[in-house]
Amino acid sequence: MTAAWWVLPVAYALDRLLGDPRWLPHPVVGMGKAIAAIEAAIRRLVKPRAYRAAGLLLPLLVVGGSFALTWAVLLLLAQVSPWLAALAEAALIATTIAAKGLQVAGMEVCGHLRAGDMPAARRALGMIVGRDTAHLSEPEVARGAVETVAENIVDAVISPLFFALLGGAPLAMAYRAVNTLDSMVGYKNDKYIDLGWASARLDDMANYIPARLTALLLIAAAWFLRFNAKGAAAMVRRDAASHPSPNSGYPESAVAGALGVRLGGENSYHGVVSFRTYMGDKSRELEADDIPRTGRMLYWVSNAFVVLGTLLILVLSCGFNGS
Repeated sequence: MTAAWWVLPVAYALDRLLGDPRWLPHPVVGMGKAIAAIEAAIRRLVKPRAYRAAGLLLPLLVVGGSFALTWAVLLLLAQVSPWLAALAEAALIATTIAAKGLQVAGMEVCGHLRAGDMPAARRALGMIVGRDTAHLSEPEVARGAVETVAENIVDAVISPLFFALLGGAPLAMAYRAVNTLDSMVGYKNDKYIDLGWASARLDDMANYIPARLTALLLIAAAWFLRFNAKGAAAMVRRDAASHPSPNSGYPESAVAGALGVRLGGENSYHGVVSFRTYMGDKSRELEADDIPRTGRMLYWVSNAFVVLGTLLILVLSCGFNGS
């Protein structure tokens, strides 16, 4: 676990206050460059029939390297000052969290929808999703934003906080490497089906527990915010497992049930239409205000996890000191 009880809440507070400043170099950029370089080397040096075995190298080098580098930096700083190391750890953990960025991106789409500027709303959505957005209706733009915020409550917030709680900045940074790998090579297409299989599988494993914790917290958030908590719980039980991802269905179904809307349906990717399993029941059309409602649940869940995690650290610390 993190060395000092205050590291986790300080890291979260830094993200909420600052987000990801564009002027500050971000570790994910370095991870992306490393992944691209290693992939290029594998394709140059390894024959295609060995890609499946070579696919193990990507998580081994990138995830292991991210963990080792972060651990080494903090160890060196601790030789100078334990306080300096703790502050650096909080700053590093903050780079693995994207609660503010996720909220801001969703609200940008919402703002354009409220202003009736559909072209701008479609462009803003296109910055945060992979689907084609040029011809989407207002409910479909709202759906895209709600789905993205809901799904990324796990990837961008709860999972990095979960691993920071377990193993501090080194483990949180290792998780961010796992997630970055999945976003770059974890595709089931001809190009990555062999080279990216291990990265995709590792991402599924890493998010397994956080996704289910997030669903429970979203149900609690729905109750606290006076949304439909019973509907959230019912949709998680009914729909979560039918999502093509073993993890994404949990936050999406919880949000769908809490808001009383239906997520999923047809999406177009580079002109190719695919169907995403429905989450929730369609009691009404999605609207712009569903985006900030999802954002409120995002912040409630994030706040709750940080408070509970900090209390756990304090309790365990007291227990060890008492023994």
